[in-house]
Amino acid sequence: MKRIIRTLMVGSVAAAMLVACSGKAAESTADGEISLKVNFWGDFGLTDLKAKYEASHPKIKIVLNSGEFNAQHEDLQKKLVAGSGAADIAAIDEGFIVQFRGQADKFVNLLDNGAGKYQDKYLPWKWKQSLSADGKTQIGLGTDVGGLAMCYRTDLFKAAGLPTDRAAVSALWPTWDKFIEVGQTYKAATKKGFVDNATNIFNPILGQQPVGFYDESEALKMDGGPKAAFDTSVKAIDAGLSANLAAWSPEWNAGFVKGDFAVLACPAWMQGHIKNTAPDTAGKWDIAAIPGGGGNWGGSFLTIPKQGKHVKEAYEFIEWLIQPEQQIEVFKKVGNLPSQPALYKDPLILDFKNPFFSNAPVGQIFAGTAEGLTPQYLGKKNGPTRVAVENVLNSLQAKSIKSADAWAEAVKAAEKEAAKA
Repeated sequence: MKRIIRTLMVGSVAAAMLVACSGKAAESTADGEISLKVNFWGDFGLTDLKAKYEASHPKIKIVLNSGEFNAQHEDLQKKLVAGSGAADIAAIDEGFIVQFRGQADKFVNLLDNGAGKYQDKYLPWKWKQSLSADGKTQIGLGTDVGGLAMCYRTDLFKAAGLPTDRAAVSALWPTWDKFIEVGQTYKAATKKGFVDNATNIFNPILGQQPVGFYDESEALKMDGGPKAAFDTSVKAIDAGLSANLAAWSPEWNAGFVKGDFAVLACPAWMQGHIKNTAPDTAGKWDIAAIPGGGGNWGGSFLTIPKQGKHVKEAYEFIEWLIQPEQQIEVFKKVGNLPSQPALYKDPLILDFKNPFFSNAPVGQIFAGTAEGLTPQYLGKKNGPTRVAVENVLNSLQAKSIKSADAWAEAVKAAEKEAAKA
């Protein structure tokens, strides 16, 4: 799952998050009970599954440790370097998976545990993302993919004089330039932000490009996809469309409740966050097509750091989580779309409509986006590079830099990350 995008935390907040992510891995009690710690972020749909698994495995206790997106990845890297302290099971986002698969010797090779039998069940590109370059080590099993759509508030659209029917809304914005025009109409009518944050324009546009920050030789390619995504994001900022709410911040969460913005890019996994954050807005949301079409944003993997004490039990839990019954339950509960295409034909997914989103046929919408995906290569330094460029967009939204200077600052920040060892 994304799957969560946010600027790097600083100061005491970052320190607090890193402390929360630390701690011992698996432990065994005197009566033989085994605790398995699982590090992740956001909503993987694990709370209900934890109870279900523990009921059928009385000697296993699942310890869920949800932390901030960037902090979890940073903490994992530190624990791998230290050689101890990592969780028994660590979730890794697609934006960081190349970085970690380059350290395959620090993870359990899931092929040694029989994971090879699942290869044909996965989207080919998803299986490859967590596979070592020589094809001999598989460090993770994929949970979900992040095919894109747009979530929008029908009540806010209606108040602004815009159509509310999902087909009509989709027709409003075949391109991102048209999307900005719609946003200007909304802004003129309401005097409020149209989108939550410009970074959540940048990321989906970037995901639609053939090449992202890096090509497969790990060369930084800022003048391609990043430039196109950045320029459009700056247009949106200059048009006053951003509510300037940092993703995953308390203010952003409050914005869902208060209606501080009307639309946001919506990978499948975003459904669960909106529902959990603003439950009283049920029935006020719907889902339309994304401008430009296609693209992937997010999607995660479950890995087992080699330093864990209970590898066998950790693998058994991961293997259980990726079975169709659990994958379908997670989709219906929080929206995370499985990485296994056979499930897209299962009526439990294909026919599923989400009542929270005005009974939108989310099974059809997101299964359709996933089947057509050809995600770009993300690169070993994709994660920190993305954060660095997002920080520049956030500086622009905060008016601490000027639009004319923003791209040069973004290139400088990206080149700094690319040059790091």
